[in-house]
Amino acid sequence: MEADAFCGPILAERARAAGVVYSLAYGDQPAIICDLVDWARAAGFPVVAAGRGHKWLPHFAQSTPETVWGYYGLTPEQARVGGLNPKMFNSFLDGSKPAIETSAVCNATGLTPAPNGLEFPSCSIEDLPNLMKPRDEGGVLHHKGQVEVVSSLTRKGETVAYDIRFGVWVVFEGETDYIRRCFSEYGVKTDSTGRYACMYKRWHLIGLEVGISVASVGLRGEPTGCATGWRADAVAVAKRDLKEKEILDGEGGYTVVGRLMPAAASLAQGCLPLGLAHGWTLLRPVAAGKALRWSDVAVDAGVPAVSLRREMEAALGRQLRPAA
Repeated sequence: MEADAFCGPILAERARAAGVVYSLAYGDQPAIICDLVDWARAAGFPVVAAGRGHKWLPHFAQSTPETVWGYYGLTPEQARVGGLNPKMFNSFLDGSKPAIETSAVCNATGLTPAPNGLEFPSCSIEDLPNLMKPRDEGGVLHHKGQVEVVSSLTRKGETVAYDIRFGVWVVFEGETDYIRRCFSEYGVKTDSTGRYACMYKRWHLIGLEVGISVASVGLRGEPTGCATGWRADAVAVAKRDLKEKEILDGEGGYTVVGRLMPAAASLAQGCLPLGLAHGWTLLRPVAAGKALRWSDVAVDAGVPAVSLRREMEAALGRQLRPAA
């Protein structure tokens, strides 16, 4: 996922040119979200929103490997017995992994982020059709065709009933009276107008489901999710006030957190991708909550990951810039 969010679109282009298949892994949430989006579109339903669940409160964005277990719901002893990596789990918790995964979903499906990224609204499965519709219709979306992540906690920290913390969902639209009547007759859960409905998987089994990707790629030559353009980016944001000469420690650490952005905005602002926010030295202070820029860090242009990302920005960035 990290590689796909960082440079998936150019990797996918190179794979097509080489005559091989580049694919997301089924069982991981992005590929399952792509599957739900494909299902809705193939059935003829316009996709209004799609995404995943998460255990989220706003202050989790400042979580570090020292605070992760209490927020996550595990004791340090449980983490030790399970051999769990606190930095990795903190990348899930602090919002970095959701930013990475929804970036991949956007680049594979054509869905796009809201201008300010993910909002993590509290939501049960029952409420998905009511919340995941445009704001001017009583929902929380900036636009139709958006990605979002919903929280399994209320802002007071209480667990939402019938949550989708470990699952994925898609909200789609019934455009005609006939379709909306079918929703009602078949017992589909909709919003109050009967127009918006949802489909979901409440759990994902990660590596246990990856055989579906192997079979799809090996037998049919089809990916289970693959970037078709550069629409979204996971960028590095200062987790706290950062000082000149500090060394960034990457996803899940003490210095930065990932934020989802439209790719055009990331490119225009010169934002540093989260995938490169590790091991570089800061050239100047960066205030907490501010996105880091390429110019803020001492980057070695000779590193292959840097040159590949710069190549993608130059090649695909032309498609994002408005015509003069």
